[in-house]
Amino acid sequence: MAKVSIVYHSGYGHTKVIAEAVARGAQAVAGTEVNLVPVEAVDQQWAALEGSDAIIFGSPTYMGSVSGPFKTFMDASAGAWFERKWQDKLAAGFTNSGGMSGDKLNTLQTLAIFGAQHGMLWVGLNEMVVPDGVNRLSSYLGAMTQAGNVGPELEPGSADQATGESLGRRVAQAAARWRKGA
Repeated sequence: MAKVSIVYHSGYGHTKVIAEAVARGAQAVAGTEVNLVPVEAVDQQWAALEGSDAIIFGSPTYMGSVSGPFKTFMDASAGAWFERKWQDKLAAGFTNSGGMSGDKLNTLQTLAIFGAQHGMLWVGLNEMVVPDGVNRLSSYLGAMTQAGNVGPELEPGSADQATGESLGRRVAQAAARWRKGA
């Protein structure tokens, strides 16, 4: 059974909506165990992360980068980094912000570099751009989503949630292949 963990921070609930969509996508792949981890609960989850085949990172884009709580998680992972506990695991990422761009690419690059520092292998989004549909914001490094100044029950919308589901499915499929080959 492939194990996929999704570590995320959500300041206002919008990124949590996408984290849940990523989880739905991963769970749709037979034989996948999914562990949804808000950064506030990560202290109880270090062993689960170590036992994962893939870790998907999710953060809102605040001021052009990851949120402060997500950066705190990144810094707290130094022990795992030093002992190479995540080496050769798969990694992926997603982000949400209020703007169409909102400098989300920088957030995804930050997450990819974070994964690379841990010796992880990055899995990008493999979806063509569909205006008003999947990957509507045109990102291949990871899933980019948008939510305006409305509640998380309204946005991110169905197209962005479908983008998150696609990322989760892709990572779970890759994790199953990776685990089989291990």
